[in-house]
Amino acid sequence: MSVCRAARCWWIQSCGAVRRILQQNRTVCSHRSGSAEGIREKLQAFPGGSIELQKQQESGIAVLTVNNPAHMNAFSCSMMHELEQRVCELETCTEGKAVIVQEAAGTFCSGSDLNAVRAIVNPHVRTPVIQ
Repeated sequence: MSVCRAARCWWIQSCGAVRRILQQNRTVCSHRSGSAEGIREKLQAFPGGSIELQKQQESGIAVLTVNNPAHMNAFSCSMMHELEQRVCELETCTEGKAVIVQEAAGTFCSGSDLNAVRAIVNPHVRTPVIQ
């Protein structure tokens, strides 16, 4: 599915951006931290929201739901990791015809969760800065 390839490209670009931010701020501590697995571990440290997947077997349509309405469906770091997992799951689907991406409520996606971005940039921040 071309949608899976597009999502995979987005994930790879996001990993590259996160890796550059982590390296610029000297939060990369080991040789593994710059790897995809190291980035996944760092992303999971910043929870919030979810990416839900519903597959309709009879129609071949899958629905991905961006679910973080408390923050206008902003992507948290853990949601980036979940998106990769859902895309991997979709790549194994042989009967898939289409993927619909939708919001949980109101706003489709307001961007990235700024608390997570701040925490990545400043590793000493452990609590939300923006309420």
